[in-house]
Amino acid sequence: MSVWRAVIFDLGGVVMGSPLHAIAAYERECGIPAGVINRLVVANGPAGAWSQLERGELALDAFFPRFDAECRAAGHELSARAMMERIAAAARPRPQMLAAVRELRARGLRTSALTNNWRGDGTGERDWLGPLFDVVVESAVEGLRKPDPRIYALVLERLAVPAHETVFLDDIGRNLKPARTLGMRTIKVDDPDQALRELGAVLGFPLGGS
Repeated sequence: MSVWRAVIFDLGGVVMGSPLHAIAAYERECGIPAGVINRLVVANGPAGAWSQLERGELALDAFFPRFDAECRAAGHELSARAMMERIAAAARPRPQMLAAVRELRARGLRTSALTNNWRGDGTGERDWLGPLFDVVVESAVEGLRKPDPRIYALVLERLAVPAHETVFLDDIGRNLKPARTLGMRTIKVDDPDQALRELGAVLGFPLGGS
């Protein structure tokens, strides 16, 4: 029987509203085919503006024209500034997730946030992070971003918990693969309530979810 000592949460799309949903809505608004922005981010890889933003190598003001140009080169006109405003508006904490994290801590489990973010997205200013998480690992601070295996190793080191005693929740499949490779139990978050039911089933006690 597994002994679970820590649960690691992505923020956007897990603990908070989904940036993927905000991007999808913006694509519809602009008449851009669904999934174009995500495919562009993946295709441009580590050298792309989005990856550089999330590693803290670009400020938002420098990111906007760079990402606009990348999209234009791919045949799509959009405003990166407007898209990021939509993402920020969607980034509201999910009450059921906050309650679940508090319950985990009350039961003696360690908790962590492992997030791809950018300087100026407000993550570091959210005063609710500290009381919820023993460890917060941010891509823009560390210069590493998911799915780079090194950022998963870093959060495990700071938690002082081995991979096989942790559960990791993320809403992006490619971010779960390195965690599984390291030995973490993973849960893909599409619906937050369903994810909490799955997490509760893994841990052996209920964690909400309607």
